[in-house]
Amino acid sequence: RREEVAQRANISATWYTWLEQGRGGNPSADVLDRIAKALHLTALEREHLFLIGLGRPPEVRYGGTDPVTPRLQRLLDSMPYSPAIVRTVTWDVLAWNRAAAAVMTDYGGLPPDQRNVLKLIFTNERVRQAQHDWRMVARFVVGAFKMDIERAGAVAAARPLIDELLAVSPDFAVFWREPHVQDTMHVIKRFRHPEMGEVGLEYSSFAADDRQDLHLNIYMPATDKDLEKIRRHIAASD
Repeated sequence: RREEVAQRANISATWYTWLEQGRGGNPSADVLDRIAKALHLTALEREHLFLIGLGRPPEVRYGGTDPVTPRLQRLLDSMPYSPAIVRTVTWDVLAWNRAAAAVMTDYGGLPPDQRNVLKLIFTNERVRQAQHDWRMVARFVVGAFKMDIERAGAVAAARPLIDELLAVSPDFAVFWREPHVQDTMHVIKRFRHPEMGEVGLEYSSFAADDRQDLHLNIYMPATDKDLEKIRRHIAASD
């Protein structure tokens, strides 16, 4: 009932009725958030509510490191020769496919607290050497990380990671303090693989599972030659 929703959202029943009727002015983002919680809306339904009420989507909400859904893992596994990962806004890797483990990093062989892209970029020499242009990649990652945590309101959650990297990586400290950082990356990313040699991959990133705080990163082979290298490498590891 309207009265129950209004009570749960901590607004008056009269004003809630006006909102339903399109009266009383535009509600604030905070009010819409409380109404969404009162109605137990999904992330997609919450976004629709904001589009109706404010004409824009809500700010990204950080959902932490909850496991990905089986459906999302099946999507990753459906790409046998395109490395793909799911990461949070703090760049923790939550899921990956076999191609990602074979070409980029075997995340399953790392402790959970080490499955973070920034940690790997700035503290893992093997990962550093695998980058065709490490400085470009590192600067891009720091810039994207900054934007992600600010948009998601996850700066406090990311503070321990930031402090750790500032303490152990002079390079991270330099990029972190830069007033302007690179926020785009070339669509072709090149890896130096110890067995395959250089591999070119086309990079794309999408919101995952209707959650703006989860990103699906896909690296498709840039050429038929790159595809064949990956195919042969994975087949040889069977």
